[in-house]
Amino acid sequence: MIELEQYQDRVILVGLCEGSEEAELASLGELSELAKTAGAEVITQIMQRRSRPDPATYIGSGKIDELRELTESLSANGIICDDELSPAQMKNLQDQLGCKIMDRALLILDIFAGRATTSEGKIQVELAQLKYRQMRLIGMGRSMSRLGGGIGTRGPGEKKLETDRRLISERIGVLNRELKEVRKHRDVIRKGRGSLKTAAIVGYTNAGKSTLLNHLTDADVLEEDALFATLDPTTRLLTLPGGSGILVTDTVGFIRKLPHQLIEAFKSTLEEAMYADIIIHVADASNPNVSEQMAVVYETLHELNADGKPTVTLFNKQDRIEAADAVHLRDAHADYTIKAAVLNDVGLDRLKEVLEEIIRRDQILIERVFPYNEAGKTALIREQGQLLEEEYTDRGIKIRAYVPRELYGRL
Repeated sequence: MIELEQYQDRVILVGLCEGSEEAELASLGELSELAKTAGAEVITQIMQRRSRPDPATYIGSGKIDELRELTESLSANGIICDDELSPAQMKNLQDQLGCKIMDRALLILDIFAGRATTSEGKIQVELAQLKYRQMRLIGMGRSMSRLGGGIGTRGPGEKKLETDRRLISERIGVLNRELKEVRKHRDVIRKGRGSLKTAAIVGYTNAGKSTLLNHLTDADVLEEDALFATLDPTTRLLTLPGGSGILVTDTVGFIRKLPHQLIEAFKSTLEEAMYADIIIHVADASNPNVSEQMAVVYETLHELNADGKPTVTLFNKQDRIEAADAVHLRDAHADYTIKAAVLNDVGLDRLKEVLEEIIRRDQILIERVFPYNEAGKTALIREQGQLLEEEYTDRGIKIRAYVPRELYGRL
């Protein structure tokens, strides 16, 4: 690992408007937040209306001339494009502008590299970075060195891997094997959960997912008003009002134009949503683009084959909007919608009630008297079901309880 001096990119953001100008401005605004999260100083942004990107340079020649003048006059040392660039586009822009060229994918990868804390998260980030670089070795030539520092230099470090496709392939193979072991470990943990139901908290980045987990379970997960504040999943047991338990897992936030490499690399993290029984979708009601953000979440869930599950949408941050605006909040994909302000614990009681309602769908109410020599069955009910009444009588243990369907046959 090469030690890098403190360095800050001064960048200009570049986007293409292929449809709605409002949507592209929102995307550029998000790109600006990503750049700031990565430690860059955003000087200005420009947008070009085109039906599709230029295959050679992403933007047209006129915009390139304008961008060159801006770069010189504003002393910018980097350009960040709002889409993923091909190797040829990146090389041609660098040749014509003479400064560092980055795209949205590289920016997100860089943020992930700085945020990953567990060994699994670091493996996944390095894997995604190497796949990104592997694709660009052909277009960028033999040198991909970024020893100047700044965005793109975090993660596995400036190793010879960056200039040697064979070594990159070997390293990717090693990381894939390590991830396979992680997945095996996750499967063992998942099987050990027995019949406990699981709920995955999903949502757009910075919608309040970690805050929700903390307020539900005292999980002590990092809360920060920033994009991708937490990457590594955390699972905690939540005891519902009736006494039954459910495992709740926080997952990495979604974002528009999420790089394909990250979706692939983070499948072992995102598979918590794939295997969950219930989806808790947290949406930021105060964001003017909340509808578009919700669409991104459902598109990503569909790509992960995690859609079609019972879904509860929590319209969070109600304390930041007017009551009249809250009336129009809808989610046609959700089985339940709840208005909430998680920081103030508003809506959490209703969420717990809803989770219990969903769990009850797969439970059966039993009223039985178990002989004392079958007392072990009552222990199973306490562990996997919801014990409503228990009375010790001359005939045995009188039980009234809700139990999972799969447990009912064993009783």
